[in-house]
Amino acid sequence: MVPVQSRDGSEHPEGMNLLRQMVLARAFPHLTPEQRLEKMTVIFEDPQTLDRLCRVSGGHVRNVLRMLNDGIKKQRQLPLTSKTLEDVIALYRNARILAVTDAEWELLRRVRKEKKVVGDDGYQTLIRSMFVYEYRDGSESWFDVNPLLLEAKELLS
Repeated sequence: MVPVQSRDGSEHPEGMNLLRQMVLARAFPHLTPEQRLEKMTVIFEDPQTLDRLCRVSGGHVRNVLRMLNDGIKKQRQLPLTSKTLEDVIALYRNARILAVTDAEWELLRRVRKEKKVVGDDGYQTLIRSMFVYEYRDGSESWFDVNPLLLEAKELLS
């Protein structure tokens, strides 16, 4: 996991930069980090599209690459537009939402508020199901809801 946000919800600049570079390095492995950023619009419509991909992944590297790959396959040309990315995000979000039970929504609301996971089986299920991600501030762990679920109406109720 690469932290894309801090415990207080603000953007984690170092983590966002690492994730951006990881994505761009796959397209431009022989360029310097600065040169990759200059070429970003070859892959993405604008910098906000790449940032949206990084944020919604929650820093889960495999999910960043899956969503990017699915967006490219769907659009069949570059640069990837924000519209296509939002379509892919909606597909991933809908698949996740369908897998969450009513009891798990209650647990997710608690995790969202408290940033912690208590050791019972329900919480462990949230982590194994990737409904919740674990992050670290130095040596201390904290938890948050998978960003794909943050926009779900069930989480807001």
